[in-house]
Amino acid sequence: MSALPDGPPDRRPGPSEDGDGRGSDTAETGSEGRRKPSAGRNLPVAIGVGLGLSAVVIASLVINPIAFLVLAAIAVAVACWETGNAMRQGGKNVPVIPLAAAGALIVVLAWFGGATGLLLGTAVGVAALFVWRLSEGATGYRADVPAAALVLIQIPFLAGFVLLLATSTEGSSKLIETGAAQVLIMLFTVVLSDTGGYTAGVLLGRHQMTPKISPKKSWEGLAGSIVAAALGGSVTLYFFFEVQFALGVAFGVCVALAATLGDLSVSLLKRDLGIKDMSNLIPGHGGVMDRLDSILMVAPVAYVWFRYLLG
Repeated sequence: MSALPDGPPDRRPGPSEDGDGRGSDTAETGSEGRRKPSAGRNLPVAIGVGLGLSAVVIASLVINPIAFLVLAAIAVAVACWETGNAMRQGGKNVPVIPLAAAGALIVVLAWFGGATGLLLGTAVGVAALFVWRLSEGATGYRADVPAAALVLIQIPFLAGFVLLLATSTEGSSKLIETGAAQVLIMLFTVVLSDTGGYTAGVLLGRHQMTPKISPKKSWEGLAGSIVAAALGGSVTLYFFFEVQFALGVAFGVCVALAATLGDLSVSLLKRDLGIKDMSNLIPGHGGVMDRLDSILMVAPVAYVWFRYLLG
C-alpha cells in the first residue's frame, strides 16, 4: 500500500475537483496560468502512517501467515463496511453489517479452500443478498441488490486473489516462502506504481487523462506509474524468482495499468456518491477502501501472471 496521500483534505469534491486524487497530478494555477504542484494532504502524517501499515503487512507475511489472514479479513470487512455505509448515504438500501461479515468469510474461504472456496463464498454471498432483500419489499429492488452485489465483487472477491497468491506453493523463492514472496512483489510494485504516478504527475502533469472521473490524473502521471512499476517489477522478480528482465517489465506494466483502473473505478464510485473518501479511519489516507482500490484490481492480474505466465 502506498505511503503517499490521495489528494486534498477531506471534503466533498466540486464539479471541477478530483473525487480521489491519487497521483494528484497538479493543483493550483499560478499568475502565469501554469499549474503548480500540490502535495494535498499532510505528507509527513500520510507517509508515516503508510510506512507503519506497510511494516505491519510485511511482518504478518514473513513471520506468521495466519496473522496475514486475520489482517486481510479485518481490512476487507472494514472496506465492505465503509463502502456499504457510503452507498446507504447515497440512497442505496444495502445491509452494511452482513456485507462486512460476508466479506471476511469470503477471504477465509479463499485461504482454506483456494479458488473453489473463493468462488463458492462469493456465489453464496450474492445469493444471500436476494434472500435478504425479500423482506424489504419491491421499492428500490433494482438498485439495492446490484449495489450490494457490487460491494462483494469489488472487495472480497478481488481481495481473494491476494489470499490465493499468499497460499501458493508453486515455484521457488530463494529467500522466503513462495506465496509470501508473490504478495510482497505485487504490493511493492503497486507502491512503485502509485509513487511513480504521483511524482510524475506533480512534476510533469499537464494533460488530463480522465477529466470527468478524476480531473487531477494526467497522462504524464500514468507514464510515471508504468516506468516505475516496470523497473521495480523486473528487479524484484529477478531477485526472488530469477525471472527474465523482459517478463518482469511486462508484469510491471500490467500492474500499473490495473492499479490505475482500480483507482479510477473507486474514484468513479465516490464521485457518483458525492464523497471524497470512503471514511476517515486512516489519518492522511482516508479509509481502508481508499488504500485498497489499486490493490484489489491488481490482485487477479498478479494471480494470472504468477499462476500461468511466469511458470
